[in-house]
Amino acid sequence: MSTATAIARPGAVLADLLPASRVRDAALVIGGAVLTGIAAQVAVPVPHSPVPVTGQTFAALLVGTTLGARRGFLSLALYALAGVAGVPWFAGGASGAGMVSFGYIIGMLLASAAVGALARRGADRSPLRMAGAMILGEAIIYAVGVPYLALAAHLSASQAVAAGLTPYLIGDALKAALAMGALPTAWKFANKR
Repeated sequence: MSTATAIARPGAVLADLLPASRVRDAALVIGGAVLTGIAAQVAVPVPHSPVPVTGQTFAALLVGTTLGARRGFLSLALYALAGVAGVPWFAGGASGAGMVSFGYIIGMLLASAAVGALARRGADRSPLRMAGAMILGEAIIYAVGVPYLALAAHLSASQAVAAGLTPYLIGDALKAALAMGALPTAWKFANKR
């Protein structure tokens, strides 16, 4: 399929602009996992929270949006499985499933699939729809991550919200704003080729 066909085809995501093959799909899945692992190394500790601010959530949502639901999910599954197996690429070079923040990684798996499905429906082509997709993706991550944090760290619900949600809302708004500009702009650039 030509690039022009991929652009015109309903349901295309940015990754579909590359020539289709199994090698392409494998490279995209591996590349998305590596990108997420690298972004997780940008970690800033948050006072009174065991969960740092990282680039990992943004990368996970970007991977899902640009690769689509299936490849995005597979990419984050590879990231999670490799990290559990000992690859030190979770936030701050951590690995394993015993971290109190592991629920956020599970949430990223689900969120990457959700935003990828929305991208296939055109959410990545307009700033407003992209913001909505990012907000939904972040909500999914928190819906899994915060209760997991409460259980793993023996926190009450309000303590888990204070430690694992509230400090991150401004950063998440900035991530959504970046995505609002970046992905629709990428489509405009691709459509001009």
